Amino acid sequence: MELRGLTYPVSMETNIVVMGTESVGKSALTVRLLTRRFIGEYGDIESIYTHRFMVDGRETVVNIWDSPYSETPLFERKVRWADGFVLAYSICDRASFTAVTRLLHAIKSSRGCPHGDRAPVVVVVGNKRDLHHRRTVLSEEGRLLALDAGCLFYEVSAAEDYHGVLAVFHSLLTGVKDAKLSAKRPCTGLKGIVKSVSAVFARRRTDSI
Repeated sequence: MELRGLTYPVSMETNIVVMGTESVGKSALTVRLLTRRFIGEYGDIESIYTHRFMVDGRETVVNIWDSPYSETPLFERKVRWADGFVLAYSICDRASFTAVTRLLHAIKSSRGCPHGDRAPVVVVVGNKRDLHHRRTVLSEEGRLLALDAGCLFYEVSAAEDYHGVLAVFHSLLTGVKDAKLSAKRPCTGLKGIVKSVSAVFARRRTDSI
């Protein structure tokens, strides 16, 4: 499952936005993934990182937009740009969990089927698991939120667990890859069935002539 920095020819590019309120560990999660190191203090900065990973045997260029919490017009741009989202909250901060709930609804609304876009791939992440003695958000609450929204869910500690952070991004990148492959497949819904039936009747008519 390991993601490694490589120099092979690029085969896929993925854009990820990491969102959440201040001090939930967005930058810590991102830097932990890219460098394996934990840095605790960042402030509410905004950065875009580009890195190459190997995901399931395929090289992927990943652009990660580490984004402060915002519902400004720039939010719409981020949502349209992204192939996948990491929505982070602190298990010690219920307000940050509430903010993730709002972000989920806003992303779903912006990227809904009426606009013709693919459903967004989202991972909800409860960070600071190492501070469980200060917990105010239960694991079950995060899991239920993700389940209701059709998202993945993880609880991790960016401070103590590199492999947990790795699992978050690996699952997200795999989900994005699968979504892109599904989008390229021929339609198998009602229109696809009608086309198949029409083709069968067309062949029968040709054979009978």
